[in-house]
Amino acid sequence: MTKKHILIARAIFPDILAGLEQQFDVESNQDDMIFSPEVLLEKVRGKDAVMVTSSEGISAELIRASPQLKAICNIAVGYNNIALDAATQAGILVTNTPDVLNETTADFGWALLMAAARRVTESEHWLRAGHWEKWRYDGFLGADLHGSTLGIIGMGRIGQAIARRSMGFDMKVVYHNRSRLTSELEARANHAEYRSKEDVLRQADHVVLVLPYSAATHHTIAAAELALMKPTAILVNIARGGIVDDVALIDALREQRIAGAGLDVFEGEPAFNPGFLALSNVVLTPHIASASAPTRRAMTHCAAANLIAALGGQLPPNCLNPQVTSKG
Repeated sequence: MTKKHILIARAIFPDILAGLEQQFDVESNQDDMIFSPEVLLEKVRGKDAVMVTSSEGISAELIRASPQLKAICNIAVGYNNIALDAATQAGILVTNTPDVLNETTADFGWALLMAAARRVTESEHWLRAGHWEKWRYDGFLGADLHGSTLGIIGMGRIGQAIARRSMGFDMKVVYHNRSRLTSELEARANHAEYRSKEDVLRQADHVVLVLPYSAATHHTIAAAELALMKPTAILVNIARGGIVDDVALIDALREQRIAGAGLDVFEGEPAFNPGFLALSNVVLTPHIASASAPTRRAMTHCAAANLIAALGGQLPPNCLNPQVTSKG
């Protein structure tokens, strides 16, 4: 029986790759090159399925040029890199990797929040530069988390996991979401209180963004929203670049209209606005919120299981367009 052809567009764990090679004719990219749109289009041509990450843009043009394609399997929860409507119209199954990274990403959200609020990286850089000569009563004064108000914008599974962690800090939780949670879920999320986005920004001492990126959420936090926040507030983005207007945020941080920020995602990443590098009141990380070894393995296993199911004529476990009839 002829094996089906798949493309794995980025490097993955070698043992998971070996398992896929037993079942499929695999073109892999263990050198981890970032394909240009033109190269990616040529590599997808003639493939039955592709496994991609958020760095690969699966455009409507690429989909039209790939009539053999049956499945697009994203190693990520977000899927704004894929033209989902075009894939659905072409009868191509699209999958993502939800749930397996919820707790790890929530952990990292707290890591960024605590580092920004307590000025951890700023003080470490100062120490490494040899400036520490004496203790001062006002040295690197930061913000408390315990007893403060936590604002969460985007109260899906990760947002709820962040809220649950706030119980240990005796925090009040206010949140905004497209729809209100059930009373049961609110209770489990440290009795979170539903508010308008504007009220969350006004009330919260710390704001964490955990909402998916789309045209509707582009620049959810821009100059007007930053102006609503307390001057002592911390903003954390572990969602997607583009949800925050980075230029407006740089201005607010430079002028100390908010106290600080923790950012794992940026507009145009891996390129990002160099204005952030001149600021001491922002913690910067390179999109690593899900980067624990068990979680990244689980994400890759999940994407592989989705691909195997799709090419086996089954509905994948994490299908984003289940209305499509599998061409497997």
